[in-house]
Amino acid sequence: MRSGAERREPALDRLTGWKLEEAKARFSELVRRAHAEGPQRVTVYGRDAVVVLSAEAYTELVGRKDRPDLASLLAGSPLSRLELEPAHEASPVREVEL
Repeated sequence: MRSGAERREPALDRLTGWKLEEAKARFSELVRRAHAEGPQRVTVYGRDAVVVLSAEAYTELVGRKDRPDLASLLAGSPLSRLELEPAHEASPVREVEL
């Protein structure tokens, strides 16, 4: 069986790591560092469990709910009601010997 460190995602290796016991005992510092330095990784029994990140980082990660997605923007566009006919253009054909 592989250890937690072997299965860790490479992106997690760049994060500051905290054991759960340490994170609980120093929670205020964990929150401060997540805000000041970026996401903080917390492990349980040596395996990655959670990542603590600032509210700003979370909002950036998931996007804002009040922004419409691309499909909604395109569906609501006045151009969505245009009926376009594809242009049929005859291309010259040449004979090829095989």
